[in-house]
Order: sequence, then structure tokens, then C-alpha cells
Amino acid sequence: MSADIVIVGCGGHGRETLGIIRAINRFSTTGPRWRVLGFVDDQPSEANLKRVQRLDVAYLGPTSWLDGRPPTVHTVLSIGHPRSRRLVGERIARYGLPAATLVHPSAEVGEDTVSGEGLLVFAGARVTTNVVLGRHVHLNQNITIGHDCVLADYVSVNPLAAVSGDCRLDNGVLVGTNATVLQGLHIGAEATVGAGACVVRDVPAETVVKGVPAR
Repeated sequence: MSADIVIVGCGGHGRETLGIIRAINRFSTTGPRWRVLGFVDDQPSEANLKRVQRLDVAYLGPTSWLDGRPPTVHTVLSIGHPRSRRLVGERIARYGLPAATLVHPSAEVGEDTVSGEGLLVFAGARVTTNVVLGRHVHLNQNITIGHDCVLADYVSVNPLAAVSGDCRLDNGVLVGTNATVLQGLHIGAEATVGAGACVVRDVPAETVVKGVPAR
């Protein structure tokens, strides 16, 4: 079985998403095979357009290209920053197209994980047991999510980060590269954990913390 998909965003994150799709098509034994129609992006740089061209995939135009497409066409929001991803997601929602869930074949996701639409799981990610993942959550390369965690909509966990068990990350949280969130903590909506930080206490909403311990 095959299905059509459009990648929203032709920056580095979007081109990495293309790599996930190609790995699924090559190695996965479950789920659909994807036919990539191309990229849409409202403000692509010339450099990124050239990089997309080298990958032999079309740039289709701005996100308005999605208007009027049949519901057999899926989308994937390939925008790294949670807030930007949410804003674009809300804008394209009016086109009524389904959001694909993409899990790299080398990732491990516990069988009792519950996820919303648009989940994107990169190579080497590990999600253990009894985890809830919201809509358009992005779990980047080689991250770990411990038992009994809840990640709300539009959360991003960047490469090599570790979220310990029984944590709650509210809407739009960004956990930076190589950061650690210790057991049982709560990170409020749209907070940012800086790269390399170690979070040892709850983080209020819309707060940026960094350092070891994170402050």
C-alpha cells in the first residue's frame, strides 16, 4: 500500500524528514510506503531550494499549494521550533489534509505508547512504556523518553536529550540538544530547556532555563 505525502518546510529539518520517509520505504515491514510529492514552504531560502533539488524532490510552492488537494494527500510538519510549527500547523489545518505519523525504522517506541497525529520520530530515538505523545510531537535523533511521561502537543526533544520517567511536558516545550530532565518533573507550556542543561526542578511556562543545574 502506498500513500502520497507533502513535506511542509524545506529547511534542514524537512530534509531530515525526507530521510525518515526514505528509510521507512526501504526498511519498514509495517504501514504504508510513501510517495513524496514534494516540499512546500512559504519562505524558502535559495540555499535550501538548491539542497532540495539535489535530493531529486520537487519544491511545489508555498503552503497554499495544499488548498484543494484530495484527502488522500498527507502532510508532515517538518519545522523544528515548536511555536513556528504550531503556527504553520494552524494555518494549513483549514485545508483538511491528514497528518502522517512517521517513525524511523531504527527507533524504538513502546507498544503501549499513545500518540496524536503528526508524530515524527527520528533515527535512534527510544520511547519506553506507558508514554503519551500529543499532536505534532518531534523526537529527534538518539533521544530517550522514560516511562509514564506525557508530552503535550508540539513538543520538541532535540538530539541526544533525555527525559526521565514520569515527567510532564506541556504544549510547545523545547528540550535542547544533550539536555536532561530528571524524574517526575513538570515543564510548563512553551518553556525552553537550553542545550546541555540538567533540569532538577519544575520549570514555569514560557521560561528559558540553562546550565547545570538548570536555572
